[in-house]
Amino acid sequence: MELYEAIKKRKTIRDWQNKDVDISIIKRIIEAGLKAPSHNHMREWEFIVLHSPEEKTKALKFIKEGVELFKKENNFNSWPDKTIEQKMYKYAVPRQYDMLFKAPYIIIPLFKGKNLQAESVDQLNSFASIWCVIENIFLATTAEGVGCCLSVPIGKEGIKVCKELGVPEDYRMAVYIGIGYPDKSVPDMQQYEYSADQKIHFGKW
Repeated sequence: MELYEAIKKRKTIRDWQNKDVDISIIKRIIEAGLKAPSHNHMREWEFIVLHSPEEKTKALKFIKEGVELFKKENNFNSWPDKTIEQKMYKYAVPRQYDMLFKAPYIIIPLFKGKNLQAESVDQLNSFASIWCVIENIFLATTAEGVGCCLSVPIGKEGIKVCKELGVPEDYRMAVYIGIGYPDKSVPDMQQYEYSADQKIHFGKW
């Protein structure tokens, strides 16, 4: 798939076909991630790959607790669904657990760097570079003809997952990435669209 086509086709998938993904595809996707720019040239990134229901249950128990608590505390069922944002949340929030558990594979990208408190952007270089890795993974997934979704751990959730999975203390997780073949009935959720002309500021804002 040509690069610009992959960029246009990439979207978040939350419902999957009952079809496994060949491990060779997962490895190629991770290889693409490893080609991302590295802030210190060391590529201090690791990846935990989850496949079996037992592996996914162990890693996702914290997100399941968080989703249920969020829905309860925020009276989610009564939320409106008139705007683009509201419709997306109504569709996405209930699927935060299932979209990962039901995905054939979950990739958890890890980066070296415990402290995310910063006074300047350069102190977040390790965090910035793992997001370059993640974007490469998204585009490679699309180019392979499979789909992906992501969920960002909330609060101390990522620390708990890392401890549960035996991750060294100087590494942090950035996201969960679910990978699989999109269900053909997945709705095409409306998004805001902008052109470069609408967002460019020449010389100054």
